[in-house]
This record gives sequence, structure tokens and C-alpha cells, in this order.
Amino acid sequence: MSHEFLTLIDRVREQSPLVHNMTNVVVTNFVANGLLALGASPVMAYAKEEVAEMVSIANSLVLNIGTLREPEVEAMIIAGQAANEKGVPVVLDPVGAGATPYRTNTVKRLLSEVNISLLRGNAAEVANVIGEEWQTRGVDSGTGEGNITDLARMAAQKLHMTVVVTGKDDVVSNGEESIIISNGHPLLTKVTGTGCLFSSVVGAFASVETNYLLAAAGASAFYGAVAERAILATGDQHVGTFQMEFLNQLMLTSSSDVVDLAKVSIAEVTSI
Repeated sequence: MSHEFLTLIDRVREQSPLVHNMTNVVVTNFVANGLLALGASPVMAYAKEEVAEMVSIANSLVLNIGTLREPEVEAMIIAGQAANEKGVPVVLDPVGAGATPYRTNTVKRLLSEVNISLLRGNAAEVANVIGEEWQTRGVDSGTGEGNITDLARMAAQKLHMTVVVTGKDDVVSNGEESIIISNGHPLLTKVTGTGCLFSSVVGAFASVETNYLLAAAGASAFYGAVAERAILATGDQHVGTFQMEFLNQLMLTSSSDVVDLAKVSIAEVTSI
């Protein structure tokens, strides 16, 4: 497999895709600033009266269920269906799936009423989406027992879409091919919104690459390299310093940096 996906950040910066984010209230500012820093154009629109029109001019749509309310869920359905009509890729972040029946049922509804292009979640969330047993402790739990490569492939096959399972290693699978990305840093788990921003970064990369397996793998390698460079630049591991430098490195990290730092492997096919 060609590793040209490691340089997709160049295409994002050249095209500055408009990413329509219907994300949660905790992370809106961080997501918008992160997308601006890496070179994309964010928009946050939630009202059902305008989301279809907004998504019609966007290059991707990101649906994030972190802070659920019924009006936003209805608006997500409208936006998702409008995106499907326009051929706009849709990324779903099933935050906290499995934590409550309402969250789980909302994800199921979105999957049944909208043609989702990519699902991005931690192992617990993805497992709960497809009805597999996995430990869930609140909306940020990714711990548990199991093989995340098999989980990603199983989910992609069951859902008929590209799936990204994030953790110590990220695994991207389309059900046939799976790519493991081992970049990143543990401090990413200590800053609220880094997972949500990553889903939006996946949306930005999917805006410029129609092979969603490669788009998500490129986004993961870039994001992990950004985290590693942030630690190198600050020389310490304080959360506040890391958060600010992470935003800096979203702007400063080049495609050649990603190529130099990338830890990417193709997963071997095993029986599930």
C-alpha cells in the first residue's frame, strides 16, 4: 500500500475544506480553533431551520453526540440526510455509546436514518454500537479487554463503513483492510475535546480524500505526530502547556514531519 496518505495534510491546507460540526457544547471552541489551526474551515450550525442549507455548502459533516438534546438529534437527522443527498461525507462520533440507553438508541437511530461514511470512537463506544461486550465507564471510557484490530474490522463489516477505533494505537478498517497507527501521546487523554477534535480532523481529511480508509489513517498519523511534536516543543508534560502547544503544532506540523514520525503498519487478517 502506498503511504501517500501521510501527506494528506497538504491537500487539506490547499483546499481549506468547510467542515460542518454538530458537536457538543463542551468542546465547540477547541474544535473550531483546532480546525482553523490545521488549515480547514469550521462551521458550527445546529438549528434544524438551517442545517440542510449549511451542509449543502460544506465539504463534510461531523455528528457528535457528546451533549445530547432532542432538538439537536432531530437537526442531526436533517443535516445527515441533506449530506447524503449532496454526496457530502458524514462522520459519526458516538460519544458515550453504551453509557445510557438514550445514547445507544440515538446512535442506532442515526445509523438507521443517515448513511454514515465513517464511525470514530474508542473501543468501548464502537463495541457498544455493534452490540459487543466491552467495559464502559462514562463518556470517555476506552478501557476493556479485547483485540481492537478485530473489533475495528468486525464493526466495519457489520456497519458497512470505515471505522476508526482510537486508543494507545489507532486502528482504521473498512472491513477488508486495516491500518494500525501507533503515534500519539498519553496526554491526549487528559485534555477534554481531543477525541472530538480528532473526529472533526477525520472529517477534514475525508473532505479531500474519497478513500475513507486512507483519509482516516492519514488523519490519525497527522494527529499523533502533532501530539508528539507538542511534547518535544514544550519539554514537559503539564496538561495546560500541552494543550496550547498542541494547537500550535496543528498549524506547524508539516507533511514531511508526519512522514518522518509515522508509525504505521498493515494489520494481518485473522479470524474473528
